[in-house]
Amino acid sequence: MADLESLSAIEAACFPPAEAASSYELQSRLTVYPDFFWLLTEEQTIISFINGFATDCPDLTDDMYADATLHNPNGEWQMIFGVDTDPRFQHRGHASTLMHAVIEDTKAVGRRGLVLTCKEHLIGFYQRFGYIDEGVSSSTHGNVRWHQMRLTFDEMN
Repeated sequence: MADLESLSAIEAACFPPAEAASSYELQSRLTVYPDFFWLLTEEQTIISFINGFATDCPDLTDDMYADATLHNPNGEWQMIFGVDTDPRFQHRGHASTLMHAVIEDTKAVGRRGLVLTCKEHLIGFYQRFGYIDEGVSSSTHGNVRWHQMRLTFDEMN
């Protein structure tokens, strides 16, 4: 919870207001599933983070962003709600470093894989990690067109 202010500032810098998680939503997430935040720090400053929760639901739905109680710590799928890097540190590989860690951690606990949504211009970025574009998502979060991306560990072997 001590990181809430920093996380909120980075989130606000990375996403337009309609898409960004509010400080209240981040606080709820930290309260319910603090171990589902991956942080990259440099000299005690958070420079990048990824957050999300686990669920048995195979698709990312809009209600998941706002309702932290939908988290199931033993869920089959790791949902990714945000991949954020402080703009002062972007384009240096920090998000990639964290994504590799999230993938390895998710695989290590035996989940089926990861799911996220992204804008069309980011599809190639996530495909580099093995995510498959499943097409336009039913999500209308922030009134934006999202693509659902899935990384299934069975398909990676």
